[in-house]
Amino acid sequence: MPEYPDITAYIACLDRRITGKVIGGTRLASPFLLRTVEPPLKALDGRVLTGLRRLGKRIVFATEGDLFLVLHLMIAGRLRWGEKGAKIPGKIGLFAMDFDAGSLLLTEAGTKKRASLHVVRGEAGLDALHVPGLEVMEATLEDFRAAITRESHTLKRTLTDPRILSGIGNAYSDEILFRARLSPVKLTPRLTDAEIARLFDACRDTLGEWAAKLIAEAGDGFPEKVTAFREGMAVHGRHGKPCPVCGAMIQRIAYADNETNYCATCQTDGKLLADRGLSRLLKGDWPKTLAELEEHKAERRA
Repeated sequence: MPEYPDITAYIACLDRRITGKVIGGTRLASPFLLRTVEPPLKALDGRVLTGLRRLGKRIVFATEGDLFLVLHLMIAGRLRWGEKGAKIPGKIGLFAMDFDAGSLLLTEAGTKKRASLHVVRGEAGLDALHVPGLEVMEATLEDFRAAITRESHTLKRTLTDPRILSGIGNAYSDEILFRARLSPVKLTPRLTDAEIARLFDACRDTLGEWAAKLIAEAGDGFPEKVTAFREGMAVHGRHGKPCPVCGAMIQRIAYADNETNYCATCQTDGKLLADRGLSRLLKGDWPKTLAELEEHKAERRA
C-alpha cells in the first residue's frame, strides 16, 4: 500500500501539473470505485482544482466551491499520467480525470478491487473520512510519546495502526524500526525515554528521506514504479540477504498477506522472533538465536 513517501511524491508531481487547472471531465470505468452519491462525481467537471493534500494514506483533490475528491489507493491502486483523453486501460483501469495538459488515470491490479473514491462537501465531509492518527512529520516528541504509549501494543502494530500514527504502513515501519534499532515486537510501555526519542527521529528521518528520494527520482516525469520493495531499503523485502550494517542475514516473520523484516543482531540482541508457520512446523526445534539457526542449517546440510 502506498505510504507517506509514495503519497507525497504523487502529490508533488501532480501539483505542478493540475493545481490551478480546470477539470475538463471525469470518467468512471468501475461504478464500484465511487463510494458516495451526493455530491455527484460530475459536479467536479468544469471546476478549478485549487490544491492537493494528504489525508493519512488518501490523496485529496480540492476544487473551487468547497468540493473535494478523496482517493484511497489501498494496496494495488496506482496513478498514471497520460495524454489528454487517454484511454482507461482495460481490466485494471478504474477512473480518469481530464485536464488540458493531460489525463490522470487510476488503475488497480488484481481481482480484489479495494481502491475508493469519495466526493464530499466542505471540511466537515473530509473530517468524516479522516482516521485521526498523529502526523509524525508535524508532531513534537511529546505528542509522539503520548500517542504511542496511550495503549500497549507491539511497535510494529503501533507504527502501522492509522488510529495511532498516520501514513505509515508495512514497508516503512520495517525501515523505521531498523533505523531505531528496536524490535518489532517490543511493547510500547517498555520503551525507555531514549528509545522513544530514537524511534521519533527514525520515523521523521526515514519518511522524509524516502519522500525526497522518490520526488527526485520522478524528476520532471511521474512516479511510474510505486512499490513496497525498493532498491536501497535496509530490511524490508530483503529476507535472507545481508544486513547493510552488520552483515547478518535479514530475518522475517510472515503472517497473512504481510511480513515483518528485521535484523536480529541490530534489533533483537541476536534473538530470533518466532514465525507462526515455522514455529508450528518445528515446534520445540525452533531456534531461539542466530547461532542456533546456523547450527540447525548445518545439521540439515549434513
